[in-house]
Amino acid sequence: MRIGIVSSAVPLVYGGGRFIVDWLNEKLTARGHQVETVYLPFVEYQDQILSQTAAFRMMKLDDYFEQVITIRPPAHAVRHRRKVVWFIHHLRGFYDLWGTPYGAVPDHAAGRALRDAVMAADNEFLSEARHVFTNSRVVGDRLRRFNGVASDILYPPILRPEMFVAGAYGDEIVSVCRMEHHKRQHLMVEAMAHTRTAVRLRLCGLSMHPAYVEGLRRRALELGVADRVTVEERWISEQEKADRLENALASAYLPFDEDSYGYPTIEAAHAARCTVTVSDSGGVAEFVQDGVTGLMTGPDAAELGAAFDRLYADRALTARMGAAARERVAELGIDWDTTIERLLA
Repeated sequence: MRIGIVSSAVPLVYGGGRFIVDWLNEKLTARGHQVETVYLPFVEYQDQILSQTAAFRMMKLDDYFEQVITIRPPAHAVRHRRKVVWFIHHLRGFYDLWGTPYGAVPDHAAGRALRDAVMAADNEFLSEARHVFTNSRVVGDRLRRFNGVASDILYPPILRPEMFVAGAYGDEIVSVCRMEHHKRQHLMVEAMAHTRTAVRLRLCGLSMHPAYVEGLRRRALELGVADRVTVEERWISEQEKADRLENALASAYLPFDEDSYGYPTIEAAHAARCTVTVSDSGGVAEFVQDGVTGLMTGPDAAELGAAFDRLYADRALTARMGAAARERVAELGIDWDTTIERLLA
C-alpha cells in the first residue's frame, strides 16, 4: 500500500512527537509498504496558528497515497478519502490547559475567538476521519469532552524493545526525557533532600530552557544532595538509554498531566524497571499501578523521597514491580504488529 504519514514538527526539536512518526515509517516500510513522511513546521505562535493549519488543509494527497495517517496536530487538517488519525494531543493551550498556569493563550476577546476557531476547525477535521485513535485514555477522554469525538486507544510502542535488557539493580533512579519545568525534574531533586538511604538520581536529556537545568544544579547544591544527583544535559541515544536503564534501580517520570504513559515509562518496563510517578501525571497512571508496576505518590517532594527510599531498601519489591511492568506491556498489546494491523484495518 502507498501510505503517507503526515505530521507537524517544531524545527530542530526532537522527542516523542517525532519518534512516533519516524518509527511508524520504519515499521511500515519493513512490512513492504511504500511510505513517505510529510512534515510541515509548526510552532504555537498565536498569530500563526490558523495560517499554519491552513497549510495542512491545502495539501492534496489523494493522487499520491492510498491512505494517510496523521499524527501531531494540526496534521489532521489534511484532506484525504482514507484518512486515519492517530491523535497524540490537542493544541493544549486551547483545551485542557486553558485558564491554567501552563496555558499561554490569554482569556480575552481575541484569545477566546482564536480558541473558538481552533476548536471548530478540529471538530470538522476529525469528523472526516475514517478512524480516530488516541495514544491514551486521557487523550481519548479529552476528545470526547471537548470535541464530542469517539476514539479507540492505540498505545505507541518503542522502536526496538529488544535493546532494553534487565541487569542487576543498582542505586540510581534514572530519568531520561527532556528537562523542562512541566516534566518536573525539580521535584525529583527536591525529593532527594528527603531521602535517608544512599539512593542516587540521574537526570538525562536536553532542554529548550538552559536556565531550568542550571536551576536544577543550583538547587541540588542548596539542598546538599549534589554529590548524589547527576545531570547529563545532552541528547541521549537509544543505546545510551538502554545502558542507563540496564542497571538502574528504577525510572522516574513526573510530567504534569501527560498525554500518555510516555516513552520513558515503556523503555523502563522493557528493561524490567518500575517507574515512580505522581498522581497528577495524566496518562502515566494508565500504566503505573501503585505497588504493582511502580510507585505513585502525590506531587510532593517528601512523599517522593520516601518512595525512592522504599525502592532502595526493598529490592525484592523493586524487582517484582519491574517484572510486572514488563508483563504489562504485553497485556496492553503494545507492539508493532498490533499497531499496524489496527491502523491499516
